[in-house]
Amino acid sequence: MTPGDTGLNPLGFGAASIGNLYRTVSDLQAWEAMDAAWRGGIRSFDTAPHYGLGLSEKRLGAYLRTRPRDEFVLSTKVGRLLEPNPDFAGGRDLAHDFDVPDDLVRRFDPSLAGIRRSLEESLNRLGLDRIDIAYLHDPDVYDLERGLGEGLPALEQLRSEGLIREIGVGVNDAEVAARAVREADLDIVMVAGRCSLLRPHGFDALIPECVRRRTRIVAASPFNSGLLATRRPEPGALYDYLPASPALIARVEKMAAVCERHGVDLPTAALHFPLRLPQVVSVVVGTARASAVTENLARIAADVPDALWAELQSIDEEVEV
Repeated sequence: MTPGDTGLNPLGFGAASIGNLYRTVSDLQAWEAMDAAWRGGIRSFDTAPHYGLGLSEKRLGAYLRTRPRDEFVLSTKVGRLLEPNPDFAGGRDLAHDFDVPDDLVRRFDPSLAGIRRSLEESLNRLGLDRIDIAYLHDPDVYDLERGLGEGLPALEQLRSEGLIREIGVGVNDAEVAARAVREADLDIVMVAGRCSLLRPHGFDALIPECVRRRTRIVAASPFNSGLLATRRPEPGALYDYLPASPALIARVEKMAAVCERHGVDLPTAALHFPLRLPQVVSVVVGTARASAVTENLARIAADVPDALWAELQSIDEEVEV
């Protein structure tokens, strides 16, 4: 596949960070990160209304409007509508980890009308004429039964109308993704943080279903919120958005030492690991730093010896936290 017919790069650009995830990012910094991705050959871009209450979509759309539309794959998410916050008093959306004004609120609506509206509003923020992939976003966070029961048929309907080229779910739970694959005719699923060096069996429940249905998998957040993003764990490193435990840091130190013996750094191994699995076609990493984009492009192009994986497997069983 080429980008124009919804093929995906092995490394995709995740746009949560340019929506001011954790910290304020300037328009210039966001633009430079996206430009580094494009100049490095990335043609897969993922965003969501949730990211910065629409800021991510606005910034990504502003950049992508300067590029030929048939040369990139764009995905966004549905299931959360953005509506005016009746209680807005100049606050920030820090409770949801985004440093933006909380003048909007998220409302769960997986109905056909809600998803149709969500797509229209995303297109308006993006300033583009179409979205290639639409993911039902975090149905388990609000109401799993309603989310899958209403949202999946709604996406199938909009795909049949030609409004979306491919449909899927975007979740943090591989078992939820596996259930969605069983219950609907999905093209692709995106799962964040479940398949990594620290969770080598995170996709065990998902892969057989995806093989059976020929559903592709996108592995997001391979660095587990940052713990695997550096050559050695840094002070205060996060694991799944929380401070990593001493036991987990010790495990990562062992992994880093193994990687170094094989001439590979830890983040390179973390990026390559999901791509070794059946049906995994892309790894999505979010960053607002152009230098980090360039580093990750070099890492995804690096050769990783098979012997590394065998030695990593010899480390103690994965730590559950």
